[in-house]
Amino acid sequence: MAAASTAADEPLHRQLGLTDAELADIVALLDRDPTDLELAMYAVMWSEHCSYKSSKVHLRRFPTEAPWVIVGPGEGAGVIDVGDGLAVALRIESHNHPSAVEPYQGAATGVGGIIRDIFSMGARPVALLDPLRFGSLDDPRTRFLFEGVVSGISGYGNAVGVPTVGGEVVFDDCYRENPLVNVMCIGLLPRERLVLARAEGVGNVAVLLGSATGRDGIGGASVLASAGFEEGSEAKRPSVQVGDPFEEKRLIEACLALLDARLAVGVQDLGAAGLSCALSETAAAAGNGMDVDLAAVHRREPGMNPVEVMTSESQERMLAIVRPEDVDAVLALAARWEITARVVGRVTDTGRFRVFADPGAEPTGTPPLADVPCGSLGDGPVYERPLARPADQDALQAADPGPVLLARFPAGADLADELLALLATPTIADKSWVWRQYDHQLFCNTVAGPGGDATVLRLPGTRRALAVATDGKARFCRLDPRVGGALVVLEAARNVACAGGVPKALVNCMNFGNPEHPEVMWQFSEVIDGMSDACRALDLPVVGGNVSFYNESRGRNIDPTPVVGVVGLVEHLDAPPPGIGLPAGARIVLLGPATAEDLGGSEWAFTVHGLDGGRPPAVDLAAARALHDLVIGLVADRAVDAVHDCGDGGLAVALAEMACAGGVGATVVPEPGIAPAAWCFAESTSRVLVAVAPARAAAVLDRAAAAGVRAVDIGVAGGDRLTAEGAFSVLLADAHAAWRDAVPALVAADVHV
Repeated sequence: MAAASTAADEPLHRQLGLTDAELADIVALLDRDPTDLELAMYAVMWSEHCSYKSSKVHLRRFPTEAPWVIVGPGEGAGVIDVGDGLAVALRIESHNHPSAVEPYQGAATGVGGIIRDIFSMGARPVALLDPLRFGSLDDPRTRFLFEGVVSGISGYGNAVGVPTVGGEVVFDDCYRENPLVNVMCIGLLPRERLVLARAEGVGNVAVLLGSATGRDGIGGASVLASAGFEEGSEAKRPSVQVGDPFEEKRLIEACLALLDARLAVGVQDLGAAGLSCALSETAAAAGNGMDVDLAAVHRREPGMNPVEVMTSESQERMLAIVRPEDVDAVLALAARWEITARVVGRVTDTGRFRVFADPGAEPTGTPPLADVPCGSLGDGPVYERPLARPADQDALQAADPGPVLLARFPAGADLADELLALLATPTIADKSWVWRQYDHQLFCNTVAGPGGDATVLRLPGTRRALAVATDGKARFCRLDPRVGGALVVLEAARNVACAGGVPKALVNCMNFGNPEHPEVMWQFSEVIDGMSDACRALDLPVVGGNVSFYNESRGRNIDPTPVVGVVGLVEHLDAPPPGIGLPAGARIVLLGPATAEDLGGSEWAFTVHGLDGGRPPAVDLAAARALHDLVIGLVADRAVDAVHDCGDGGLAVALAEMACAGGVGATVVPEPGIAPAAWCFAESTSRVLVAVAPARAAAVLDRAAAAGVRAVDIGVAGGDRLTAEGAFSVLLADAHAAWRDAVPALVAADVHV
């Protein structure tokens, strides 16, 4: 009771998450004290989640332009031109904090929100990807969160009719109390249907479409995502939104029909900060004002006060800016799709955001409940927070696990058990337990689905396709944030290249700890510089993203976790891409720089042996670009029969994954000049394994030489064993069982918490 009493004694602005300085700024801006509603609106709009007040100064360093970029950062989604009159909308978002409080609804409403971001641009959502992070699966609560999140994604995505076609799952104890639930969505649209979130045209009206407004989700994304977790966070459960995928499906169809009929001049989804955000941002973006009729907002609960109505983040709601003469047609269209539609506002030339209790309030002299400069809600504070390199960074980098492991496993040591242990680690092991719960074949556009390096989606009506991948490697970013940031970009782009796609656009989800900690802001700034360097080297524009701060609990920050999604264009899709499965008799060729003793941050060092520290693999941006271009060409020309990126676990794991996928073993010879253990398990970057028919092997080696890419024939596919001469030899059946059974076995444990 003492804690509750202390909270109640706090001034209202602090209870709402505003600082004393921010309150002073609001008072100076208005030249008076704010009303309770105004204070609440500023609190949600100036929250970290909505205003990006700690990250704006750094995000500006991303490269965002390219000839094919139609819409860059700052809108509901990025949009790129893919030819033939088609455009692709893409966005990635986080729903981390709500998912930690209520995993099913947190994940489900994360899916719903990202889908609305896409169709608010006029695009039909066609694919979802779900990069996820959890603690160790030996923890009962982690298993509860894992099952709940996967169920929420499948329950919403399958029901709304948008396939979940890819993603990744990483398990690390830094996420034990702070799971990361990132969701990416891709949509297709005719270029002429593109619409932006603009309240253009004085006298036009704002129409609220979709679900009724309720008390669920009040302070949801905006407040939950702007503070760390402490004891009692479970009390925040009512702040998590509740989703209805069937309502969302109707909303998708109604909004796309509305845009096809050209009945809206602007559209925005209602996400974080609810009506306060959608109504004020659309007006401010057009340089206009907005008068809001609070009484017109349809509600699902009686007795809701103005603060609750204006800040609720109830799901499945959209805002359309409509010409007065089109209102009847919009209402009729909404009725056909059985969704509610109400006129809740009017665009003005005042530049003010005013909220009235009823439409007749102003003429009768009753003052508005809120009257603020329209742009002030979205133009929150901008902080240049202190940066400080962690005091233990040098010691962390000096703790190289390489010498320890290579002394423990010298040349001639049997590494069979090490390989089997790696294959059974949950981060590396088979994730089909997850993706089999998702429908990934809706629309019949999925040419290559989950389980490979990248998803491939056919572009309807063309011979072309999209290749899409999501990736992140937080451990590398903790060891060296700048290098780690570059490696994250290279990994995702390399996976897209392995499917034959030319990387065209990147979106990012920046998951970090408390921005009030200088060490976290140093990590954030360094990661952005590393990512930016890699994007420029690859001519890869950043078209959108999301920042999730305050991922901390009990004073511990998560590792810096940038997650990126890359979309690439496959110019000629005459057949599915090669895939990762080894065919019997094929030569196995390793493309890319020579493997180095890069064991810092590796899965082998950290997960199998508990050795933290060291440096991540070195970055060579020119070598990465040359490798990507070579691989794209080889795949396009059908010169290789299988292709697979060397990532987590190193070359031995990549080889085992290819063998498991193809159902055939392999025999390879480690290269001289490097310790066999490092050759097997180091995670040196920019390496790709390809399987080549013997008759074409010489031609592939010649093409690599001409491209300036190192290429080595390391062995042959065949038999029932996986063998690296002088290092390991295991039955393929044993390797497959270790890889296949790990996650289901851990999930099958008792999940009660």
